[in-house]
Amino acid sequence: MASVGGHSFRLDYGETHLNIRSDVVCRSAALDGLVRHYSELVGYINRDPLFKASYEPVAVQQDAPEIVRLMADAAKACGVGPMAAVAGAFSELVGGRIVSAGGKDVLVENGGDIFLMASSEKVVSIHSGPSMLSDLFALRVEPSDSPCGICTSSASVGPSISLGKADSVTCVADSPALADAAATAVGNLVLSDDLRPAFGKASSIAGLRGVVVIVGESFGAWGRLPDIIRR
Repeated sequence: MASVGGHSFRLDYGETHLNIRSDVVCRSAALDGLVRHYSELVGYINRDPLFKASYEPVAVQQDAPEIVRLMADAAKACGVGPMAAVAGAFSELVGGRIVSAGGKDVLVENGGDIFLMASSEKVVSIHSGPSMLSDLFALRVEPSDSPCGICTSSASVGPSISLGKADSVTCVADSPALADAAATAVGNLVLSDDLRPAFGKASSIAGLRGVVVIVGESFGAWGRLPDIIRR
């Protein structure tokens, strides 16, 4: 995770667990945003269970809350189910709330899915589970690269469902929700160390800046990324 000075804390609500660092006092604003968006998402799923169950994009009701629309739009852009964007959506919305409250140096991390607003250079490590390349590479994010979403999906780490074999697929986009959904979509196509199908998918996703893929001892990158450095 990148280092952000100032206030650091963790928020846990329902199944969402956020690690937050900010240059402003923001616990109350962040918690209010988390509770509201979580409650609205649960309420919507209760009346439209397909939204949670689908592995493909779904249309949402006209009165759908902001988090539902954000997830649905990201899923549609990437060709995956809406829940592929859920962690990034919470990071995005809570991070945006802190920025609106005056934050200029803000990081919200939700299970490896990050919203980042940087006022100075930040370094974000790429964790790749059992790969020998895990934590050897990082993204050096300049203030001009932010705000952005940096989201990672893995077939070998954590509870995320992946149809591929990647140890890590790290996507960068303006929107963390989009980066999260894209990491799933691209990761589904990492079936070997031939990364051409995965990068072909990445190039088709509007709004995706770039992607870093690590599978076993293989490393590949595509797109317009922050500088990639070795740790």
